[in-house]
This record gives sequence, structure tokens and C-alpha cells, in this order.
Amino acid sequence: METTRQVPLTFRVVGTDKTITVSDFHAVVAGYTGRDPKAVQHHIDELAAIGVAPPPEVPMFYRMDSQLFDTSGEHDTSNNLTSGEIEPLYIRHNGKFYLGIGSDHTDRDIEAQDIGDSKRACPKPIATEVIEVPSLEDLDLDQCTARSWVDGELYQEGSLAGLRKPADVVEKLLERTDIGDADFMCLGGTLPLLKGKFVDGTSWKVELSFPNGTRIEHNYKIKKGSLR
Repeated sequence: METTRQVPLTFRVVGTDKTITVSDFHAVVAGYTGRDPKAVQHHIDELAAIGVAPPPEVPMFYRMDSQLFDTSGEHDTSNNLTSGEIEPLYIRHNGKFYLGIGSDHTDRDIEAQDIGDSKRACPKPIATEVIEVPSLEDLDLDQCTARSWVDGELYQEGSLAGLRKPADVVEKLLERTDIGDADFMCLGGTLPLLKGKFVDGTSWKVELSFPNGTRIEHNYKIKKGSLR
């Protein structure tokens, strides 16, 4: 996968006057990141029943082209059913960790044939704000509230307590890949849909709220049919 973006990504660090600019990074989407192994296996069994192959390992890390991670807020997709999901974004840049948010926008028509391909068929919209993380081991998102909306309707809402801890996800990512000490961005998993059904749409919003009032949000639009 290509790790160097044609256009670097710049993020504002919340609570500071700093920005970081990232141009060469490994792009990854983590899947099956639920904290409860029995619940994860139940999900795998449900997918197998509709023809989706089980992942070779849990959690699963899907490598992406870095061009897919994009803060622009405007993205092209095919005419297939595509939909987004709020996810924490773990960033390592020059040896320091940052937390952002993004959307694992995915082609649901392709998903039954190949989950990795379904993710690579769509952009990964990400917010322009990040939070500096002094210690990844101390980063606890259990009390945070994640939400997403599609065309103005609330689509997901809940805590991230059901996901593996950030340090656990990153540790396994580095164990199972050749990333080494290089920069990376990794979407870290999501929470269930409120109505349990994927919804197509053109206007999306994702948000992560912290107990201290800090909030990161991102809005993006999808142009259907502009990508073949």
C-alpha cells in the first residue's frame, strides 16, 4: 500500500497553538476490536451465516492506501450502498501519539465478498483536530460518548467501553505488521448502529465527546456515483 500522500494532512492539536503535518504514514483500519471475545465471536458467526468469511485473526488489521485518509470533507463514492461509522483514530507521528476521530466509510455491497476490499473502496474521512496523548497506556475512552448522524438523523450513540483499550489495539497492530517506528494512522473500531441497519446518505457527521467537555467533530459529504 502507498504510504506517502500527494497532499500532506495537517491537524490542529486541541488546547494548544500547535499543528502537526503528516505526509508519510501507514494507513490501517482495525476490525473486530470488541473487548468481549464471546460477543466478537457471535458477530463473526452472524456474518458467516450470510456468507462473510471469518477474519484470519482477531483483531484484524486492514491496510489502506494513505490517500484514502482525508480531511477535506468532500468525497466521491460509487453508486453502491455505502455508509460511515464513527471511530477513534490513533495517530503516531514522530514518535508521539495523538487521538483523533474518523469514519470507516465502507461499501456495503462489496462487504459480503471481501471486507478489506469494501473498506478500500471508500474514503476514510477524518477530523482536522487531534488530542495529544502523553501516554497511550493511560488513554481511557470508556467514559467518552461517540455519535454519528446521517443526513441529520442520529445513527450511532454510545460509549466506547465495548472496544479494546487503545494501547491494546496499537500493541497488536505493531506486533502483526512491519510498521516498526514509522508514522501510522489507525481507525480503532466502532459501536453498534442504533437501528441495526446500514443507511446510505450524503451528509455525515461524527463526534466524540469527553467527560471534561472536550469534543472533536467532523462533517463530510459524499458525492454518489462520482466514483466507478
